Amino acid sequence: VSLSDVTGPLCGEFRPGHFTGVATVVAKLLLQAAPDVAVFGEKDYQQLLVIRRLVKDLDIPVEIVPVATVRDAEGLALSSRNALLSAAQRAQAPAIHRILSAMARRLAGGAEAAAPVLAWGRAELATAGIDTLDYLELRSSDSLEELARADRPARLFVAGWLGQVRLIDNLAVPPAT
Repeated sequence: VSLSDVTGPLCGEFRPGHFTGVATVVAKLLLQAAPDVAVFGEKDYQQLLVIRRLVKDLDIPVEIVPVATVRDAEGLALSSRNALLSAAQRAQAPAIHRILSAMARRLAGGAEAAAPVLAWGRAELATAGIDTLDYLELRSSDSLEELARADRPARLFVAGWLGQVRLIDNLAVPPAT
């Protein structure tokens, strides 16, 4: 099963073929188990969108329910990858959520342009010890279209490396109030 529009950017660019595998396995699972409801976490938000699109395109009769990212006390998104972090890296990792949160506050309601906030975020993540960034982007919450400002439902997406461990996270940008 292949979906192109929501699988191309972000993780799709850095992990070719990953979402084709996810879509195929999830389609088989949903068709064999035939659940009424399937719950997927927002931590892998792009994957959640892939699954929503899959269900819609293949007319699979299941409700896909998103669940907020589970975080530890310092804000780090829970992931099996966290066990691979050294103690020093584990102490650095919560900076990702802290910086995303600050960026989301600045971008809230679409008042500030994304480019300077993203540049600030990249610099802050580098200062916090994130070795390499695969991406730090502001995207539409429903289509993953890149946005110049958060003037519609939006999310910040990040993938970065602490040593040999790739950490991903995302955060909704509050709408105008």
